[in-house]
Amino acid sequence: MGLGRILVVDDEADLRKSVRLILTKAGYDAVEAEDGEKAIEAIRSGDNPLMVDTVICDLVMPKVNGMEAIAFFRSQFPGVPILVLTGHPNIDNASDLYKQGVVDYLVKPIVPEKLLEAVEKAVKQRELFKDQFAT
Repeated sequence: MGLGRILVVDDEADLRKSVRLILTKAGYDAVEAEDGEKAIEAIRSGDNPLMVDTVICDLVMPKVNGMEAIAFFRSQFPGVPILVLTGHPNIDNASDLYKQGVVDYLVKPIVPEKLLEAVEKAVKQRELFKDQFAT
């Protein structure tokens, strides 16, 4: 296994591909979902829900938007850190999301170094959470 499994949720296929390439080149395992609905399906599918170490989520998407998807992830998987990656920055949204426990709020276009720094921080947070609840 690599450095961690990251779920990338964004309706822009080119952006998902770019993020996946940045992450895989750095040693992470990246899984893609094209919107919040697909992300929720992916994380809940089968007997074994997709275990991820971090979620990177856009806000403006069709079907289930990022705010709704993030609310679901926070309620069902509170130990999984969430990063927001958006092309529509909004101070009120950012403030609300930080209050919900979002780890970082990144603005498109992607700066690979900032993305990797945020992901590394989030994965470390996930590891601390896992260690805290290990038996």
